[in-house]
Amino acid sequence: MAAIADLLLFLLTIYSYLVIAYILMSWFPNARESNFGKMIGSLVEPYLAPFRKIIPPLGMIDISPIVAILALSFARYGVVALFGM
Repeated sequence: MAAIADLLLFLLTIYSYLVIAYILMSWFPNARESNFGKMIGSLVEPYLAPFRKIIPPLGMIDISPIVAILALSFARYGVVALFGM
């Protein structure tokens, strides 16, 4: 069971890094239009879409990715609590 928990924690951590990379790509011109940006977007956008529906952008600032990363952090805490690590 510990191997499953470790795998889940690893996947949640990697996905958090993908979300952060996708956020940082918005700071660079045409980064999201590259092949790498489109690949990350296809992985991250379906997860961010529900958060964007709930939390509207504040002017030019979109805080929904911060809430999404926070939700991933809570999921990691849940895995730790569930598997008793």
